[in-house]
Order: sequence, then C-alpha cells, then structure tokens
Amino acid sequence: MPNEGYLKQEEAYLFNIGEMYHSYLKLGAHIIEYNAIRGTHFAVWVPDVLSVRLVGEFNNWCSTNDSSMVEMGSSGIWTLFVPIVLEKQLYKYEVHTKDGKVFLKSDPFAFCSELRPATASIVCSLEGFDWQDQTWMNRRKGINVKEIPLLIYEVHLGSWKRNKEGKYYTWRTLAAELIDYVLEMGYTHLELMPIMEHPFDGSWGYQVTGYYSCTSRFGSPDEFMYFVNQCHQSGIGVILDWVPGHFCKDNHGLGRFNGKALFENEDNQQWGTYNFNFAKTEVWSYLISNAVFWFDQFHVDGIRVDGVSNMLYLDFAKPSHAWKSNIYGGRENLEAVAFMQKLNEVIFNVFPGALMIAEESTDWPLVTYPTDVEGLGYNFKWNMGWMNDTLSYMSLDFPLRKDHHHLLTFSLTYAFSENFILPLSHDEVVHGKKSLLDKMPGNYQQKFAGLRCLYGYWITHPGKKLVFMGSDFAQFIEWRYDIELDWFLLDYEAHRKLQLFVSTLNTLYRQERALWENEQDWSGFEWIDVNNHHQSILIFCRKSQQPSDFLIILINFQPINYENFRLGVPHKGIYLELMNSDQEIYGGGEQVNHTYLLTEKKPWHGQPFSLTIKVASLAVIILKPWINSTILGETKCFQTKKPLK
Repeated sequence: MPNEGYLKQEEAYLFNIGEMYHSYLKLGAHIIEYNAIRGTHFAVWVPDVLSVRLVGEFNNWCSTNDSSMVEMGSSGIWTLFVPIVLEKQLYKYEVHTKDGKVFLKSDPFAFCSELRPATASIVCSLEGFDWQDQTWMNRRKGINVKEIPLLIYEVHLGSWKRNKEGKYYTWRTLAAELIDYVLEMGYTHLELMPIMEHPFDGSWGYQVTGYYSCTSRFGSPDEFMYFVNQCHQSGIGVILDWVPGHFCKDNHGLGRFNGKALFENEDNQQWGTYNFNFAKTEVWSYLISNAVFWFDQFHVDGIRVDGVSNMLYLDFAKPSHAWKSNIYGGRENLEAVAFMQKLNEVIFNVFPGALMIAEESTDWPLVTYPTDVEGLGYNFKWNMGWMNDTLSYMSLDFPLRKDHHHLLTFSLTYAFSENFILPLSHDEVVHGKKSLLDKMPGNYQQKFAGLRCLYGYWITHPGKKLVFMGSDFAQFIEWRYDIELDWFLLDYEAHRKLQLFVSTLNTLYRQERALWENEQDWSGFEWIDVNNHHQSILIFCRKSQQPSDFLIILINFQPINYENFRLGVPHKGIYLELMNSDQEIYGGGEQVNHTYLLTEKKPWHGQPFSLTIKVASLAVIILKPWINSTILGETKCFQTKKPLK
C-alpha cells in the first residue's frame, strides 16, 4: 500500500541532497495510523535496483506481491505500509538488482536488531519513555563546557563487570552498579565504547552494522533510556563513541547495499572495513541524522567521533599507489571535511551544550575552532601527542629520563592551540602495550609510585581528562574484551590504595577551579621550573580566573628523596600541602610536609619568594596558599576519602 502523506516527496528530496537531519523519523519502521488504519510503515533508501520487498515474521519470510515496496519517484527511497501493527517482529529487505541478483539486508534505520549471530531487524517504537531528567537537560543548555571540570570514565560495558554466569550485565544492573562506582570515584562523565549494533565482540563495537540500533547485548532501547535517565538524575553525563568513518563488511549490513558500492567508496585495508563515501549527500543525511538521533532519542550529552584522521586524509594508512588526490592535488578529503563541519553546525544548533569530541591523531589545524573561521567545529580534541609523549617518558628506566625531559614539556608548546582532552584510553592498554601499571619501571612499590606520578601529571596538566576502566585501580595485565576486569585485585592493599588515590585526586580536581576553569591560554598556567632535567623534576603553577586562586605543583619523576628542597613561589605567605602522593594511605612512605609552609624573602626559580619542602621519591606534591585554602584547623593534607568498598 502506498504511503502518501507520511513520507513526503519534499522530505525525500531533502534526504537526497543531504539535508534531512531527522531522517530517522520517517525512514525505517514506524507504527503509524494511515487512513484510519493502525499499521507499520517501512521506508528504505536503495537506488538503482529492480525492486525491493519486505519479508519477515508477518509473512513467514515469503516474498510476495503484497510485500513489494514502491519507489518514491526517482529518489531511490522505497516505501510500504503494512496494515498491521508489527511491534517486536523481525524483518529484512529483499533487494532485487537489475542484473538478477537477490539478497537480504537489515534495515539501516532499524531501532533494534537481533542479538548476534542473528541479523534481522526488529520493529521497535521509541515512544513512551517517561524521562525525569529535565533539570539536567535544561542546565546543560547554558553550560560553557570549556569552563567546567570534565573527568571522563571510559567503559567497555561487556568487560566492566559480568554476572556469576559470566554473562553481560543488563542496562538496569549497570544503572545500579556502574553509576554507584562512577559517583564513588568522582568522575563527571561516562564514555561508552560503541553501543551501536555490531556482529563481532572482538571489534569492541567499532565495526557497526546497525547505526540506529542500540545493541541487544544489554537489553532494549527503553532500558538504555532508563540507564541514561538514571545517570542524569545522579549528575553524570553520558558520552557515546561513534564511528562515522567506516563500517564492517558483513553481508546483512550497509556494504554493497544495492549490489554495488552505495554507502561506501573504497575498502579500508587497515581495519578490513568499508569507508563511507562522503561525496554522496545521502550519506550526509544518514550520518548527521544518526548523531542527532542519539542526542534526541536517548538524551546523550556528547559523542566522541572515532577515527577522524581516517576521514580527513585520502592517504591515511594507505601505500602511495593506493589513493587519489583531491581536485587541488592534495591529500585532504574535502568532502569529509565539509561533512564534519556541517555535522557540528547541526548538532550545536539543535543541542546547545553538547560535547563533540574528535579522536584526531595528527596536527590538522583548527579542529576545535568554529566553522566560520574554517575550523572543523568540534569543541574538544583528544591530545594524542601528550598521551604518546607522556607514556613514552613514563616507560623509560629512571637513568634514561634526564635525556628525554622534553617528552614531558613539549606538550605545553601547543597545549592551548586546541581545546584538548588528555586520554589514557583503552588503546594504550592492549596489543602488547602493557597496562599503565606495567609500563612503569622499577620494583613493585616504584611501579605504583610511578603510576601515581602519571596520574598527578595528568590531572594537573591543562586539558580535560579521560581514563579507561581498570586503570584507576591499577589492573596489572592488559585489558581483555571477553572477560570482566580483575576486580579481585582490590583484595590487595596496593591496589586499594591506588584506587583511593585516584578517587581523592578526582575529588581535588573537581574542587579546585584552578585545574579546569582557565585552561584555554597561558593565563591559567605558568612554568616555575621547566628545565630541571638532571633531577627529572617539574614545577608549575595552575591558576583560576581569580588571580589569587592558584596551585603550585611539583612532580619528582626519579626514585630519589630530598629532605630540604627549595621551591620558588610567586607570593609571600603560608602554603599548605593539599595533596602528597607519598602519603601512606595511598601506598607511599609518608615523607610529606605536615606543617604549614612559610615563605622566605629569597628569590628562587625566577620567583620573588621561596620555601623549603620535603620531596619524596616518585611523588606529586600540590600546594596552595593558606588564604585561599578551604582547609581549616590543623588538617595537614587534603581531606582523603574513606577507603572504597
């Protein structure tokens, strides 16, 4: 039955020219009323084919004339109204090509799909959920995300925790246990590795077949809404990993959708996938609508766009003979650049306060600049340079560090060129790279002390923060996607104390405005001693928008103690040690500064005043002027949290 009035010809036109940014409202399967009949409407884009038929449970998977869909003019969009409500029923599209081939395809716009290895789409309505997060959503609109603490916990849901039978947690169980953990540890946001439907667990979700399907691994779309709703009511933001650059080749998916390249333009030999063809405007409608869909239907707070470099460069991970230049002879993918600019314009227009994060690993300029100054339009970029340099340095044996001091300091030459997130992500703890703890040199105690140093530098360096699950309690072996984290390690004192250190550091980060409020330029950062490569010590100052509100940070990257270390400071007065990673409660040797620290009129490190402090082996020390301190009475250090359960 044709569908006049539901999907309009002008909407099909907008889809074809790449400007239908809510196309999920009309394409795919929808329960509607047509001519006073309740039924199910189907629409799919399959241009240049002989015919398309709908098959599924409702017709015993039999292709008949009644299941034939009708093309809307020459739009390539085929539609059918079935006068039956097919909620929860399975279906696929049977595509008949002009050269006589017949094959079955899942719905690119399906809201739900069968659990792998099954591949059918499921008719699913997303209406009716009772959202209770209006306060969160309204507040989000007025937030300047560059001036708030952003502390992200990156999670692979299938391996965070599992039940006693070794099976995945459901969204409702995750809503109880994962949210509690995030709150207890002090994170502001969750970042979920891709939850779009994917056939192979070993892809970690990065090879997608169902871009609009919330994976069936953890429950229904309604249950994911419940999870997000609970996060928001608990004050936690939700970010999704999103993969618009490429997709997997499985026969039921987007690949060769009409018998030849449709959504794709070439193979991605690095990942064994297809790259999206950004020269096709219908691909723009499909992908921009998909980003809008997750914000709109599931209230997510941001998306982290995976593999941006793969989209930007025509020669990315390709041999010299395997790519063609753009019309100007360059290696830039001009269509992909234009796509990302439009994507960000649409998202920020519809969803003020959204997070649009680029995982971009090169020096492409202006990634986080507005599109009207030829930027890509994101508001954050992963700082892969900081991550690579810092982890390379931290992996060095102690005697080698003095010759590689620049690995710690080089990041400040470009720290304010973009709005950065500092990622300690899943990619750094797999494929033989070792866990963060195991990267550290030295003996058992020195490994933990070194990891505390890494976290101290991470939390005090300009840029928002991201850490992968398991790293915050020092998982010793590499991450495995097919088994839960080694939670049993928390039975051991060293791991419990490291977890407590991370939790307390997170709390300090959120409390101290100097660590996040003013990090777009040099006004929020000052080196006190950047060149002490002989001792492998860094000293710097972080400042909030109030000039009198600042912190002094000293990090000792060598296993050497100093009883009387002179430190230059900018202002006269009394200083307190807010945190010292060598506290015994964190696993250290308790070489801390218990007393108030009084300055002397003795210039040092280019500063007008100085004081002397104890500096422990492999320690992070954070000082704050007494007049600005929130610590009162005789408290000697930053208030540590109680040990976690």
